[in-house]
Amino acid sequence: MALSEEVTPDKIEIVGPYRAVQVRVATIVSKDDKELARSFNRHVVQCQVKVDDEWEDPDVSGEYQEVQDVCNSGIWTAAIKEAYRESHEEPN
Repeated sequence: MALSEEVTPDKIEIVGPYRAVQVRVATIVSKDDKELARSFNRHVVQCQVKVDDEWEDPDVSGEYQEVQDVCNSGIWTAAIKEAYRESHEEPN
C-alpha cells in the first residue's frame, strides 16, 4: 500500500506570434499503481526577458529537458525576439 507522487510535463505547446512555450505540468498521486488524483499547473517561457532594463534570452536550464529541447530548437528567431521587444516598448 504505497502512495507515490509523480510530477511531469504532460503538454508542451508553442503559442502566439512570439512563439511562447506553454508548459502544463501534471502531478499524479497513485496508490499501488492506481491513480487517485491528478492536478495541473501551467507556466509560460517567453523568447526574451527584461533584466535591469536589458533584454536577454531566458535561462531555461531549470526547465524539464523536454522544455529545454523545445526552447533551444530554434523557434525563437532574431526577428521574433525583436518583434517581442518592440511589442513591449513604452510609448513615448
